[in-house]
Amino acid sequence: MGQKVRPTGFRVGVTDDWRSRWFAKKKDFGTLLVEDQKIRDAVKREYGFAGIPRVDIERKTEGGAVTVIIRTARPGVIIGRKGAKVDKLKDELATITKKTVDLKIQEIDRPELDAQLVAEGVAEQLKKRMSFRRVLKKSLELTMGAGAKGCRLMVSGRLGGHDMARCEHAHEGSIPLSTLRADIDYGQALAVTTHGSIGVKCWVYRGLLKQGERRRAASIPAVDPNEAHFGGGEG
Repeated sequence: MGQKVRPTGFRVGVTDDWRSRWFAKKKDFGTLLVEDQKIRDAVKREYGFAGIPRVDIERKTEGGAVTVIIRTARPGVIIGRKGAKVDKLKDELATITKKTVDLKIQEIDRPELDAQLVAEGVAEQLKKRMSFRRVLKKSLELTMGAGAKGCRLMVSGRLGGHDMARCEHAHEGSIPLSTLRADIDYGQALAVTTHGSIGVKCWVYRGLLKQGERRRAASIPAVDPNEAHFGGGEG
């Protein structure tokens, strides 16, 4: 029987950091955990098209402010003209948390190296009824061309509209899943088509980390949207 472990969870606390960074007493833990999920759902619901693979949440002491760090490939879409959309999002998150919300934006400079964005890109193309083999081949070429050491893609479902569901794999380079020092990113997405749902999984290997080095996302440092200047547009 296969022993399969999610690569990101396997490395949390070793080379990767937690998505939620806070401490709470036992009686408050469940409430804050559900609140974190509501925050992530709200961000994805409003700006899922902006390429957001990860939302980190930090909390200060009890009753303190909540810091939401959004990693996105298109920061201008979230910020909007003169930060109008940021204020709207802050108000919505403040309604959920009933606390002051501090919003930070991280721009992903190499979206081809982010496994979640690669998986979502494959899912979007499958929704448009493109050939899954062509989509997998093109995605692998883009990821490897961006500097990845290895990439693996897997799609599962009624591929091509066939009656029998099946899995198809495509990979290039190496994916050392058992090596904790390996910087491996993992993402998954769902393509809801007329023939049924197709699951997409992606693994991206970005090289070995040095002893004691933490994994870095394919993004630039976080900025305060109120002080950011992305041309004022929404692209």
